[in-house]
Amino acid sequence: MNTPELRERCAEGLLAGAERVARMSVFAGLDGFVDEIIHVVDRRHDAETFERLPTIARLGERVAAAAGKSTNFELVNQQTKLGGNGPILANALASFGLKVTYLGALGYPNLHPVFAAFARRAEVISIAEAGHTDALEFDDGKLMLGKSSQLKEVNWTNIQARYGRDKFAAKFGSADLIAFVNWTMIPYMSQLWQALQTELCPGLRGPRRLMFFDLADPEKRLLNDIAAALELIVRFQESFDVVLGVNEKEALELGAVLGLAPKPRTPEGVAALASEIREHLPVNAVVIHPVRYAVAADEKGAQVVEGPFIAKPLITTGAGDHFNSGFCLGKLLGFEHALCLLTGVATSGYYVRTAQSPTIENLAEMLRHWPTD
Repeated sequence: MNTPELRERCAEGLLAGAERVARMSVFAGLDGFVDEIIHVVDRRHDAETFERLPTIARLGERVAAAAGKSTNFELVNQQTKLGGNGPILANALASFGLKVTYLGALGYPNLHPVFAAFARRAEVISIAEAGHTDALEFDDGKLMLGKSSQLKEVNWTNIQARYGRDKFAAKFGSADLIAFVNWTMIPYMSQLWQALQTELCPGLRGPRRLMFFDLADPEKRLLNDIAAALELIVRFQESFDVVLGVNEKEALELGAVLGLAPKPRTPEGVAALASEIREHLPVNAVVIHPVRYAVAADEKGAQVVEGPFIAKPLITTGAGDHFNSGFCLGKLLGFEHALCLLTGVATSGYYVRTAQSPTIENLAEMLRHWPTD
């Protein structure tokens, strides 16, 4: 589902909601990385020019050929930028005009310079040193090589000591959207969620608000830990309208954890998988975003919306986080899920073409002049 009529309706809804967006607030966290976007050299012609390895498959062949010997890979930095699921998501939400408060690992005791621009458009609180990611980008995907031991400092004890329990409780109890992402790389995230459910959720008052989760590639975590994290996410549904967002690989991993039968990797198969995950995890919505389309499943069934696919993106690291920001924007505006998905794929589509986070006006323009390249 992606028609000119649907795109126009989405553009009109976004522009009409811009003033409401400016009055909405976000409380997000809790990771933080300095990302180096890197190309791997295939052939170097001179000091300035080289051909990069185009695919992960080609890199895999080179690695396999080096077994029992040794080899050298030259890495060329293309860009150093703010990273981490949380900062990228929050930065994109701030670009829409939302009032964002971000709590995470962005340098401690001093903010890392890479987050300076983010701190000018959002309220930023850092309680730990940032992690570091070498993001090797290829035409067929990316390899994220992360150093994340610093994120052990992101825990309930340090949050209370370095930010303040009352400040945290005030944001947690009032923000229109709460987003806690990158469970995989934050060792004490589950314990934090347990503390929030025990200590803060019972005292919540007022209307239900939106809460977004992204586990972020949990393959390396133990199956029992993943299952326990999913139970905690479902428990938040008692107090919030919970959205769980995953990419295609993560959806397959969750399906395996939940004991679901494999599905074809087609829009129909992914939609069926989203519906089954949502049946096992009865939250407001389960969202899956492969590269070419996106799916959202709720109690009424699943919706599929095609995205503006581009074969040669300018950047891919952060595309999923931008999709999530767009989907959450749609949810905040009360859009039906087809329009939320369209806002999501438009946001990620704009980002991979420009390496910039879009404004609401940028999204409306893109929806009305849909790219076909």
